[in-house]
Amino acid sequence: MIDKSRILFDSQIRFENKTKFISGSDEAGRGAMAGPIVVASVILPSDYQNPLIRDSKKLSKKQRELLFEEIKAIAISYAIEIIEASDVDILNPKQASRVGMVNSIMNLKPKPVVSLIDAEKIVIENYNCLPFIKGDDLSQSIAAASILAKTTRDNIMIEYAKVYPEYNFDLHKGYCVKEHVEKTKKFGVLPIHRKSYKPIKDILENNF
Repeated sequence: MIDKSRILFDSQIRFENKTKFISGSDEAGRGAMAGPIVVASVILPSDYQNPLIRDSKKLSKKQRELLFEEIKAIAISYAIEIIEASDVDILNPKQASRVGMVNSIMNLKPKPVVSLIDAEKIVIENYNCLPFIKGDDLSQSIAAASILAKTTRDNIMIEYAKVYPEYNFDLHKGYCVKEHVEKTKKFGVLPIHRKSYKPIKDILENNF
């Protein structure tokens, strides 16, 4: 039987096992209608290999939490940027993600020789940034960044669930699901909602 996980892992590390100080960057929450966008960048040791590190959306909550702590402990450097909902409204989601990518990459020490970015084309003067489609399946560094970003954002939304228990942010994490829309219509738009997003704009315009 073909070990698909082994093939995937081999495809990840081939990008990173020859060069020192490669960083990976990814974001979480761009499609949500509440809460921040979180961007993470990370430099892993060039000899570090963990086949469990992959796209954070394909991992269980427990797996993400364990890997979150391991990545922070083993990383040569990591940086996490939080772009609040009000700033997402000002910048737009795509630009907010790019700003977070730039800031997180520039906060890495040492400066990465190459920065691998999940799907986004980022330009930083004197930095070598390379976009990768489905990068969290091709790069262990990008996959690690996706775990840092998603776990950080999920924890933020769990804390918001304590402040605003009626909205169940711990369950849907601020994404545009039916329950979230209905709760917002019933209880109102919050400061953490993104006012530029159509579902929230519609609620405000119709005075739910």
